[in-house]
Amino acid sequence: MKKEERNSRNVSRGRHCNSIASILDILYIGVVIILLIHLIALQIFDPHRYRERGKMQRASHDFELRGDIYDRNGIKLATDRIYYNIYARPVDYTKNETPAKIAKLFSPVLGMPEQTLYKKLSDKSIKVISLKKNVDRDTEQKLMKIISKNNFRSISLDKKDERDYPQGVFASHVLGFYNYEANVSSGVEYSARDKLEHVVKAAGYQQTRDGKIIYKFSTDPVAPTINPKGLDVYLTIDAAIQHVCEKELYKIIKEKAALRGAVIVMNPKNGEILAYAVYPTYDPNNFQKVPPLTLKNWTLTDVYPPGSTFKIITVTSAMELGKINEHSIIPDQGRMKFGGYTIENYDYKQKGAPGKINLVYLFEHSSNIGSVNVGALMTHKEFYTMLKKFGFGEKSGIDLPGESSGLLASPKYWDKGIHMTMSYGYGTSVSIMQMVSAVSALANNGVRVTPHVIKYTPEEAEDKIKRIPTISPQTAKTITRLLVESVNAGKSVIKSSKYNIAAKTGTSRKPLENGRGYSGTMYTSTIGYFPAEDPQVLIYVVVDSARKGPVWGNTIAGPVFHEVSEQVARILDLKPDKIQPAKTTKQ
Repeated sequence: MKKEERNSRNVSRGRHCNSIASILDILYIGVVIILLIHLIALQIFDPHRYRERGKMQRASHDFELRGDIYDRNGIKLATDRIYYNIYARPVDYTKNETPAKIAKLFSPVLGMPEQTLYKKLSDKSIKVISLKKNVDRDTEQKLMKIISKNNFRSISLDKKDERDYPQGVFASHVLGFYNYEANVSSGVEYSARDKLEHVVKAAGYQQTRDGKIIYKFSTDPVAPTINPKGLDVYLTIDAAIQHVCEKELYKIIKEKAALRGAVIVMNPKNGEILAYAVYPTYDPNNFQKVPPLTLKNWTLTDVYPPGSTFKIITVTSAMELGKINEHSIIPDQGRMKFGGYTIENYDYKQKGAPGKINLVYLFEHSSNIGSVNVGALMTHKEFYTMLKKFGFGEKSGIDLPGESSGLLASPKYWDKGIHMTMSYGYGTSVSIMQMVSAVSALANNGVRVTPHVIKYTPEEAEDKIKRIPTISPQTAKTITRLLVESVNAGKSVIKSSKYNIAAKTGTSRKPLENGRGYSGTMYTSTIGYFPAEDPQVLIYVVVDSARKGPVWGNTIAGPVFHEVSEQVARILDLKPDKIQPAKTTKQ
């Protein structure tokens, strides 16, 4: 009986074991099936999420540099500076990789006290510790040798890019600025952004979190050694001429306690701007610290009454329409009243009424009344049409952002008063670049060429640069001759001993901010071109709100024009066109 019971228990135990084994087999098979289903789902139906998690363990290389900016002679004005930020991850410290060891090895390279570095590295409350920022390439190379030699895994180097302007404040309003982090820009950095950011072939590769390159069959072995770079941009700016303009402008601003000013030098034949000095200036390397008004290129955005320099446009318009010729005699009663306004010549109180004057006298003595009488020979529509031909009331097309169209009302809104004041530079408001463009037509046989600061290929120039017929070559030559005679006949500071200069000075009252009435300060200006026989250079000087000394175009802007013209002629080696008196020898 005992034997039978024992056999029965063994049979029962065996069946129980078999049942457990069967259950385990089923569970095992079930688990395998579930794993297979899960793997199939990962591989086929839902790979995206896990691929992204895998990529998070890598650093994708997508580091593109902007192209450099150069002046016309190859002087670098803007470039990208690569630097590194150094970080440590305490979670990855090992027995061989301690804060003390890292601090000891890194201290001399980073130029930091070992104890300071150790204290930083020992702070385990921070997941990622910033050790030092803005480390240069040489320092990075030294650190990489230490990291590689000691197999450090807790240290990472974050590669960064920053726009650098090696010349500082030089031509800042032309270059503008660029901020990689915010992707904001101005000046050429903005207008030429498509070219500066145009990377022909971006070489891509990936890295592990500790900076090691992940090589695949498609990885270019040279790619990790270079950075994709945009196209370089060359400007029309001549650094030597720009320097002269900036120096002379700063000098007069400080001497006369002026608010702001500008000097523009352009080749009227092709529209290339050789210098573009604007004050107040700023350092684009630190543009974040600069007030918004200083960052603004006011010579493009702001408009002002041009004053007596506009008399060139009035006389030229009347001559082009056949209302006058170079021998015309104009009545100048010295003073006239219209409504509640009185218009008079600046020297009326000293010299009275000149009576009858010619055009040379009108330019030399800057006759307001003479200009009003010339303007009166044109109808509202005729005068307006000529002003539009000169480009007033529209943008010049310069390749810089922010340009204003100026203010030129439709002739249907004109009355006699507007027409009269416009004749001597007050009825309209223009930008500095509009005046440069308009007067350049006189220096280029009647044709305006789009002013520009970027050097274009012949193919690009066809699209970017326009040649706009404005007046006849004969009118341009006649006005040039009259301007030269007016300069040579007078005692103006702009007169040259070597060159015939066609130029005009101007002074205008500065409007109040609300546009109603005028302030007590002045705009002074001088615009001209030379050598008159074959003009190669046009110069425009504007100084706003000078507060010391006699404030006139000839006393404030004139001296700057003279010095700039002398230096530009020397730099460009211009051939003199003024006949020098023969030297006599003593008998």
